[in-house]
Amino acid sequence: MKNVLLIGDSIRIGYDKSVKKSLEGYANVYFPEENCRFASYLLRNLHEYRALIENGTFDVIHFNVGLWDCLRLFEEEPHTPLDIYAYYMERICVRIKKLFPNAKVIFATSTKVISEQMNKNFKRYNEDTIEYNRVAVEIAKKHGFLINDLYALSDTLPESAHSDACHYYTPLATKAFTTEVLKHVCNALDIKEVEYKEVLHGDKPIGT
Repeated sequence: MKNVLLIGDSIRIGYDKSVKKSLEGYANVYFPEENCRFASYLLRNLHEYRALIENGTFDVIHFNVGLWDCLRLFEEEPHTPLDIYAYYMERICVRIKKLFPNAKVIFATSTKVISEQMNKNFKRYNEDTIEYNRVAVEIAKKHGFLINDLYALSDTLPESAHSDACHYYTPLATKAFTTEVLKHVCNALDIKEVEYKEVLHGDKPIGT
């Protein structure tokens, strides 16, 4: 069977198990147990994620990164300045092509948050997310990667889809994001539509 690698932060953690369950019998789905965090961390650990299978050969890579980078702690500037984020995104794309030369690669945008419900010392703003997404998409497209606009999807979901101000671990959101990821992954693998099978992550994110 084909091999799929899902990489990303808490967004990915919300749908990875459902994607794996839904693709049983069609493709093997792998993902790290950890939260892949910010762009520099992802770059550092890409080769570790490649080692999730013995031969390191994946047919599809679906990844996201950015929400940790645009996080503003203690009312300061984003954790990763936008130009530095662009620098790391460029390196991530180059590294992915080096480690997975035959894989189809899909970049997923970071999702919408409810800023007004966040503590001022731990804050994300959709205006930042949109700008970081814009830069990331531009770089990903330059490298020939496909785009899964999860931000656009999150913008259509009601507030009740949130499990908190940042995360989407509800049944409604899990189904919405899993279905969207499945659509892109199945297209890349030339697999016809598969049945959605729900596996909820739970209430507590692994890292934030």
